[in-house]
Amino acid sequence: MNEIERFYATMEYKPRDRAMFWVWGAWPETIERWKKENPDFDKIDLNGKADRRQSFGHWFFPNPPFEKKIIEETERHILYINHEGILMRERRDNPQSSMPQFVRFLVETRQDFRIFWKEKMVPDLEKRICPDWKNFLKDIRSKPYPLIIISDRWGGFFGPLRNLVGVEKLCMLFYDDTIFLEEMMDANADFIIQMMSQILDVISIDAFGFWEDMAHKSGPLISPEMVRKFMLPRYRKVVDFLNSRGVKFIGLDSDGYIDSLIPVWLDAGLNFLYPFEVQAGMDVIQVRKKYGKDLRIWGGVDKRPIASGKRAIDDEIRRIIPLIEDGGYIPHTDHSIPPDVSLDNYLYYLQKMSETCGKIMP
Repeated sequence: MNEIERFYATMEYKPRDRAMFWVWGAWPETIERWKKENPDFDKIDLNGKADRRQSFGHWFFPNPPFEKKIIEETERHILYINHEGILMRERRDNPQSSMPQFVRFLVETRQDFRIFWKEKMVPDLEKRICPDWKNFLKDIRSKPYPLIIISDRWGGFFGPLRNLVGVEKLCMLFYDDTIFLEEMMDANADFIIQMMSQILDVISIDAFGFWEDMAHKSGPLISPEMVRKFMLPRYRKVVDFLNSRGVKFIGLDSDGYIDSLIPVWLDAGLNFLYPFEVQAGMDVIQVRKKYGKDLRIWGGVDKRPIASGKRAIDDEIRRIIPLIEDGGYIPHTDHSIPPDVSLDNYLYYLQKMSETCGKIMP
């Protein structure tokens, strides 16, 4: 089997030559640590024997991007406007891994939104992908890896709106101005369909993912009832379109404790979720018991034991073996590898995951 065939067999609970697993990646500080630990780091394949996939998401970002503009600099921080138009303050050290302070968002009024959307969210694939975008798509489709379109940061009905108005204002809009809220949601649903319609005219894809990041350690940022009332109809619109164009697997990326949102997403037609943060209480074994095989699961491997050594890594992989055997599950870490993980421990994790998946087939 190649990776595409193994992907479909896994997602459809069919016989496989072996179980599959993916890697998620590491923080920039982690990579710097690993370079110091091994002078031949650049020669090491950090994918190990993991299955490969092609994932594209930056096509959905505001385009053309905002020009980065530095407003203020101190010894510790930089205040600047980023490529999404957000005024933010970041630490000079570890800017990629530390949480920035969001100072001002670009949309304050309905008119602000309409101007932004007209200027930055035009579904022009020549500008968003490349001038020869059709041949580019055909080329990536010809490779023997699953092709997954993840509408990263700008494909959803909470996460992208959060980028526009900020978390606090967005949460208030669900009560104070639902007309404005629904205008933004409808615009994004139409944008996703316009983008994907052009892509699917040229190639098929193996999965599509929304992006939300709408939960914290204790639960979602808005109630499941609000998600069902306002967001589910927009998910359904996009899902129905994608299904009609042959896209079988449609899912969503959200960190945090998402258990109460899963029934809403299943009712919306989504059939996979990720990354299932263990430290936020998301146990993939319990998720499968509760929601069954209609929900495929990606991720859910606790990244923290990888820092603790071989015994902890063995225990963590052993924990998820029942789900790997069950199918409908692609293990990977529940987020990027943090800098407390040594290179040796990470390579051991890759080796043990490869050995475990290599022994498992239905």
